[in-house]
Amino acid sequence: MAAPQYNTGFNDAESVNNSSQSTFIYKDLSLFFTRNPVTSDVATVTDVQDIKRAVKHIVLLNPGEKPFHPEIGTGVRQSLFENFTPPVRETLRGKIEFSLQKYEPRVTVTSVVFEDTSDFKNMDNNTLVVQINFYLNNIPQQIESVEVMLERIR
Repeated sequence: MAAPQYNTGFNDAESVNNSSQSTFIYKDLSLFFTRNPVTSDVATVTDVQDIKRAVKHIVLLNPGEKPFHPEIGTGVRQSLFENFTPPVRETLRGKIEFSLQKYEPRVTVTSVVFEDTSDFKNMDNNTLVVQINFYLNNIPQQIESVEVMLERIR
């Protein structure tokens, strides 16, 4: 008796993928829980949108906030009351790059850029705007960007 043939999904994914150069499709639920008008099911986010959301969530997580995985997170919100000197920025940049490298294997970070705080407009509000530039490992020629505003909420 011959072994059953399993469909790995690669051929199917190529035909419905949102990005023309990728052979994989990443899909997750929309956090707004809106209804898909065609299927009446919960709407989904795919590909780049899904990965951008994952990058943003990893940056905003503090260690210990994710159930059953207390090690995931950057802990950058702990530094919001610090003076944003170059050593503090380099520490934050290192935390962000390390966390994304370790916990988001779908991306490669090219740069982490902080908003210029020389005008002091966000410094008094204890906020910091970070732009994370990266490329998807299966589409290396396309640079994507996520902007995250780190702010103290308590």
